[in-house]
Amino acid sequence: MKAVLLGTTAGGGFPQWNCACALCVRARSGALPSRSQDCLAISGNGTDWWLVNASPDIRTQIAACSFLDPGPGARDTPLRGALFTDAELDHTLGLLTLRGGAGLTVWAPGPVLHALQDQFDLRTVIDGYAPVAWRQVEADQSFSLGGVRVSAIPISGKRPKYARSSTVDGHWVVAYRFEDLDSGGVLVYAPCLASWPSGFDEVVAGADCVLLDGTFYAASEMGSATGSSSGQAAMGHLPMSASLPELRRFPSVRRIYTHLNNTNPVLDPSSPEFSKVREAGVEVPLDGTVIEL
Repeated sequence: MKAVLLGTTAGGGFPQWNCACALCVRARSGALPSRSQDCLAISGNGTDWWLVNASPDIRTQIAACSFLDPGPGARDTPLRGALFTDAELDHTLGLLTLRGGAGLTVWAPGPVLHALQDQFDLRTVIDGYAPVAWRQVEADQSFSLGGVRVSAIPISGKRPKYARSSTVDGHWVVAYRFEDLDSGGVLVYAPCLASWPSGFDEVVAGADCVLLDGTFYAASEMGSATGSSSGQAAMGHLPMSASLPELRRFPSVRRIYTHLNNTNPVLDPSSPEFSKVREAGVEVPLDGTVIEL
């Protein structure tokens, strides 16, 4: 099983287009590496590839990843579809770029499919170009995709802003567990973690590699970085300062932070916060990192 970190930051990327915080200024100057919005590509057989979320940066991300090169036919592609962890725009809008792809399948929890159809109408737009097969992910079931067994782990009921009026209840946010059917290797992808939920210890302990929500380092980070009230607490992301002590309890698991906000000081490898994360044995890799299990 191979997984590629196509992008590693939260919505807006790094630097964020409308932000002049100290970190974004340094990224624009070239002092810090730029990063694109969070997205994962995964394959169990090296032939069939699946996106986990589809960021607005997906065209550039695909072009930068040789595993996803088209061919051998003029319109052939190794991309078979996408799995959505939630209905956030920065995790789903990339599907519009893939609208010309034939035979794509999208997997997502029921509330997410509902939001994309009834709140945002993305499904109607996409199906007007090349029909997509939409499949509902159930928390108590698993399914196989090209040599990988996939299961969804309910994380929270947080809805995106555009779906706040929705009356649909259920699992709006999930993590995914990927198990290679040949090697037995297990990867868990949880880019949106509002808390450390009950039972998540067992999920982490049973994995070889965990990609975890690293949006913020501290609970009041956005306000401090931008000088304004940010509403960060309502965004549904457990800060590293709270998750890092939990991750320290699993030294035998490869632990990786992804989905970093542009205000997160760990984007600077010389920062004290980055040093604390690395001292705990947790990684903060760049876009393009390949994981093999």
